[in-house]
Parts: sequence; C-alpha cells; structure tokens
Amino acid sequence: MTRTIVSTDQAAPAIGPYSQAVMTDTMVYCSGQIPLTPAGVMIDGDVTAQTIQVFENIKALLAASGSSFEKVVKVTVFLADMGDFAAMNAVYSQHFTSNPPARSTVQVARLPRDAKVEIEITALR
Repeated sequence: MTRTIVSTDQAAPAIGPYSQAVMTDTMVYCSGQIPLTPAGVMIDGDVTAQTIQVFENIKALLAASGSSFEKVVKVTVFLADMGDFAAMNAVYSQHFTSNPPARSTVQVARLPRDAKVEIEITALR
C-alpha cells in the first residue's frame, strides 16, 4: 500500500508540521480544516462564513486526491460553541444531500487561530 502526501494551493496551507491530506491506495485522510483561505488569511465573521470556507478547503483537498463529497465516509466537526451547531449544520447539509457520512460533533475549549469551527474528513479515493 502506498502513502502519498496531498498538497494543493487551492486549499489553506498547513500551519504546522503536518500535511494537508494523506492518501493511500483506497483512502483519503484530510487534516482538520479551519477557515483559512488558500492565501492563509483567516475568515472573519460568524460560523456560517467560516464553515463555508472550511468546506471550500475540503472540496479542494478532495479534488486534489481524486475524491469527492460523495465518497466521504466519516466527518468530525469541532465547534468552539455548540450553540453554533444549527448554523454549521445548515452549511454542512448543502454538501451531503443524500446518503450522508458518519459524523461526530464536539465542542472544544479552543481551536487554532481562535476559529469557530474545524472539520476533518476521511474519504474513499
């Protein structure tokens, strides 16, 4: 089984010693995405605006890996405030309209760069 590092300038750059994503022969593992633009600029605004940017990053990583939202099998959502769940979920549901993946959502004490949301995914290739 091969292990390939995925890197694209169409998604937020890694802000530490990790890869944007790693793919094997059959799977794609995307690092947690926060609302950074591909230029590394943090999106200001509410959780809706931040979640939109997070999904743009995920879409770019999936494309660079030869995958898509239809092949996502597991999502983990980290929220700074569980009170933002409904707003995050409204954006989330636009990307998984049928046969949604398994998901966990947790509230955390703090996220990198004080983001309101971070999302990581695992997908088939």
